[in-house]
Amino acid sequence: MDEGLSEMQKNLADYRSSLWKEGILDSQYLQLHELQDESNPSFVVEVASLFLTDSEKLLEDLASDLVRQDVDFQRVDAHVDRLEGGSRSIGIPRLKNACLAFRNLRNSCQEQNIPGCLQCLEQMRQEFFLVKSKLEALFNLEQQIVAAGGSIPKLQPSF
Repeated sequence: MDEGLSEMQKNLADYRSSLWKEGILDSQYLQLHELQDESNPSFVVEVASLFLTDSEKLLEDLASDLVRQDVDFQRVDAHVDRLEGGSRSIGIPRLKNACLAFRNLRNSCQEQNIPGCLQCLEQMRQEFFLVKSKLEALFNLEQQIVAAGGSIPKLQPSF
């Protein structure tokens, strides 16, 4: 095996491990990977890309909803629920936890505590953009390995 390719695969393994240690990914992400096979080798990238696109739109909608004169707190709550469910389903615990913190603030939403909601939204945004950049870096590493003629090692639950 080419030494450069071997180094890239080691870097990928180290990067994946760091994502688990940082709480960026969890075991649900492993389960998502189990659904990927030779017939659909880009399944995880496609699912994650859809999640990122949808989540970014949800965050934009939340931001604009919270600055409206007549905030629809039921709609705000529904957006947070969707974002939390999506992050849970593909294994992104830090974003899921930020959504849960917002949901725990429901009393603030019910009390129309817009500053509290905006603070939670900012935390959700920070976690989202961190996750997005980490996933993009992960997928980029994987693409480099494939482009160099290598294969992507299967994820191991030992992370």
